[in-house]
Amino acid sequence: MAVHEVDTEGVPEPGGRVTITEIARQAGVSVPTVSRVVNGRTDVSPRTRARVEELLRLHGYRKRPHSSGSGAALLDLVFNDLDSPWAVEIIRGVEEVAHSVGVGTVVSALHGRSGDAREWMRNLRARASDGVILVTSVLEPVLHEELRILGVPLVVVDPAGSPALDAPTIGAANWSGGMAATEHLLSLGHRRIGLIAGPPRLLCSRARFDGYRAALEGAGLTVDDALVVLGDFHPESGFEGCNALLDLPEPPTAIFAASDQMALGAIEALRRRGLRVPEDMSLVGFDDLPEVRWSAPPLTTVRQPLADMGKLAVRTVLKLARDERPDSPRVELGTELVVRASTAPPAR
Repeated sequence: MAVHEVDTEGVPEPGGRVTITEIARQAGVSVPTVSRVVNGRTDVSPRTRARVEELLRLHGYRKRPHSSGSGAALLDLVFNDLDSPWAVEIIRGVEEVAHSVGVGTVVSALHGRSGDAREWMRNLRARASDGVILVTSVLEPVLHEELRILGVPLVVVDPAGSPALDAPTIGAANWSGGMAATEHLLSLGHRRIGLIAGPPRLLCSRARFDGYRAALEGAGLTVDDALVVLGDFHPESGFEGCNALLDLPEPPTAIFAASDQMALGAIEALRRRGLRVPEDMSLVGFDDLPEVRWSAPPLTTVRQPLADMGKLAVRTVLKLARDERPDSPRVELGTELVVRASTAPPAR
């Protein structure tokens, strides 16, 4: 994955030190706009280019040579964590489009810590990034405001909470995906369907739960709270959640796990108890990560277009960097049920 540093401090003539941030302030433009002028990019209006170039000459600014010799644009791709194949699929989509247009990518993880977020913001200012793609993370309001002041465009993928009104969002049809997963199990004859849900703080988790609820209600059933356990999208929570469901006086005959990784954890819990999928328990996941095609048995799941979400995020943030409007401020890409070998009619 190519990473191209963009110069933020030139080599001033004797008598002072000037930065791109100061040039941007005096020109009344964003830091990325000055960076594009410095790096010879063509996506700046002639009038703005002339104003910035005059200030660069006035301050004796000379671009510091790059060891790579590259003046490519740069995007920041920011996750809360990078410990999931889910993140890899997003990165794959982002890198495919970014590489095709000569844009470098810097990948960061904030880990939900304020200090990490502030350190990332300091590094972003130094890089003069052309845009930020924020994935399932929340920036402190002060940092979001700093992005706005710097003029760095922001696109949010799979927003964790209520997104900022001025930031385009890209997500998936989580509600319809949760409904499709549950309706599939209902169509096989299951009536006691357990749910291993994701973290309730995430919009996608709540939407998948609401889809599960809607499918049950459509079949004349109500949600049994005992059949709903909370997970965190990781395999360990799927393992623990499945065990909790199996320990019920009347366990479910099928489980909808709201992520593939939790479904894989559930398969292991069933295996350790000597139970078979789908003979003893049907199981549906969510994501369609590459590895679930090779699980034992191959997993029925809801395909989420993760790579496509990453691709669209790059195209959107580059439009914003060119001062163009996105096609839509809120985009939901479709999900699709993929039926494999982990679901069957109930044995009892």
